[in-house]
Amino acid sequence: MDHSLAATSPDANLTIPPVRTGPRDPGDAWVDGGRGKFWGRFGAAGVLAYDPGKGVLLQHRALWSHNGGTWGLPGGALHQGEDAVTGALREAHEEAAVPAADVSVLFTSVLDFGYWSYTTVVVLVTVPFEPVISDPESLELQWVPLAAVDLKELHPGFATSWPDLRTRMLEG
Repeated sequence: MDHSLAATSPDANLTIPPVRTGPRDPGDAWVDGGRGKFWGRFGAAGVLAYDPGKGVLLQHRALWSHNGGTWGLPGGALHQGEDAVTGALREAHEEAAVPAADVSVLFTSVLDFGYWSYTTVVVLVTVPFEPVISDPESLELQWVPLAAVDLKELHPGFATSWPDLRTRMLEG
């Protein structure tokens, strides 16, 4: 259940962060350590959806979010006790309406700092779908051809991992 209400500003290009109206998940918190400050008390995960006919699904992140204005993957904080694949698919559905039943997991890639980790869940689209912005965390969702991904202003973490993810995705 979504316990947030999004507000819009008079400036159509600015989205105001959601106001929580219900209980917050205990995973929705910052963690800080030697490698920096990251969102997700139990780690975070995101989906890299690959449709060979369209490319990969990227999310243009809301300006108010961490590294806002960059392009990355739909994803977010894991819930307590939630495995990374389940959490990534949940977040991708919440943020972009990615249908878990219409994708197949190819592999996962984990960045682990000890006190925080991020799991990229790479999926193959088995039934074509169109993404839908379904919460205020996205400015835009777009299928991007593989050759054009590097032309976007990428989220720093995704930019670092993209070359290896692309290679593994194409090999698999």
